[in-house]
Amino acid sequence: MSENNFSRRKFLASAAAVGAVGAMGVGTVSSCTSGGGSASAGSNGGSYDWTTRDYKFPPMLDTVPDGKVLKAGIIGCGGRGSGAAINFLDAGGATVTVSALGDVFDDRLGSLKEKLKNHSSNTVVADENCFVGFDAFEKVIDSGVDIIILATPPKWRPEHFEAAVKARKHVFMEKPVAVDPVGIRQVIAAAKMAEAAGLKVVTGTQRRHELSYINLFKEMNDNNAIGKITGANVYWNGGKLWHRNNKPNWTEMEWMIRDWVNWAWLSGDHIVEQHVHNLDVANWFIGTHPVKALGFGSRQRRVTGDQYDNFSIDYIYEDGMHVHSMCRQINSCSNGVYEIFHGTKAIATTAGHKPQIVDATGKQLFQAEKSEVSPYVQEHKDLITCIRQNIPFNEAETTAISVMTAIMGRVSAYTGKEVTFEEMMNSDMKLGPDTYIMGNIGYMAKAKVPVPGTLERKK
Repeated sequence: MSENNFSRRKFLASAAAVGAVGAMGVGTVSSCTSGGGSASAGSNGGSYDWTTRDYKFPPMLDTVPDGKVLKAGIIGCGGRGSGAAINFLDAGGATVTVSALGDVFDDRLGSLKEKLKNHSSNTVVADENCFVGFDAFEKVIDSGVDIIILATPPKWRPEHFEAAVKARKHVFMEKPVAVDPVGIRQVIAAAKMAEAAGLKVVTGTQRRHELSYINLFKEMNDNNAIGKITGANVYWNGGKLWHRNNKPNWTEMEWMIRDWVNWAWLSGDHIVEQHVHNLDVANWFIGTHPVKALGFGSRQRRVTGDQYDNFSIDYIYEDGMHVHSMCRQINSCSNGVYEIFHGTKAIATTAGHKPQIVDATGKQLFQAEKSEVSPYVQEHKDLITCIRQNIPFNEAETTAISVMTAIMGRVSAYTGKEVTFEEMMNSDMKLGPDTYIMGNIGYMAKAKVPVPGTLERKK
């Protein structure tokens, strides 16, 4: 679909003969492909056996190994691109640099260029390596860099990732890695190309690079500390992020991109853009993805865009286990960002950002050790280490499956219908306009807030 009008009937009708799940081998989740880790889940995505599961963790070194200076190109110079660029420099110190920048807006590019110069006197990006426009990503990739950092609005992540892989570049790409099933399949295909080429890929799911989460996982997995997981709750409840009011000199496309976290075709809606972190932790700890979802959501106070500001999803796994997912971006409400796993012996929780295991009375049985290194920096340390030591590491497919889990929940809430993972993997749903020009494209008149029970967006 080329516009944001969504029809469950259409995607079910077109979900067919492709056989994407079987063809791509995504019935089960591997934690990191090509030796980066694997979950020995059931052959059809069922729950795993604690005693046989093998998971290989990222290097987690405090200091990256020496090597030739690695040059990075940043595609997307907004807030997350700026943050990722600084994290990369902090991770590698004098052994890395940022040498190319690309964005659709010159002011964002200029702002990051100045930030980098102020952060490190050795990081001065030459004017000839600064590119503006929808084709800027191609020029950054061709600028002689070793690593591509992808941080545009998620809509463009699949195209940019595929281009970087074809150019044989290592990649750090922010989550989410896509906003629709077509994009997810593109990312999975490119991930397999990257694996075959020996490229290293880290995806911005920083919990998998956070020592306390890893230690909690090890205690649950290696020591059977909570027994078999029987259910879970995952939450990202917080206030609104931000929005941009339109300006008279902005075109329709410019306003939507500058306001991107409020438009479903650009962000995937906040269940995909933000809550995917918690859903990824659930898939990681459980060892597979859910097979279906039924949920709801609504729009209460969001002031721009076309997406919801709250979701509540019941995810069902193949063995019948349920995981309740809840996310909200509304001010002045009860907040919390954490996960709870209920086991036959005890409970694992990350509430208060303190991963621990407790018994039924709340008595602490285990407290996970933490690291002083920010996980946002550690994920770049791991990428640099894997490149220099040639350690196979590729998170792209695993993250794509977690993003698809979020997309499945979004579609169920938008339609009010039960949605299966297989349906989504075979769907031809593609959000957004067909043409990208910095002009008025008549898109917003068609993009309406979804109404559950109607099977498609009202026009």
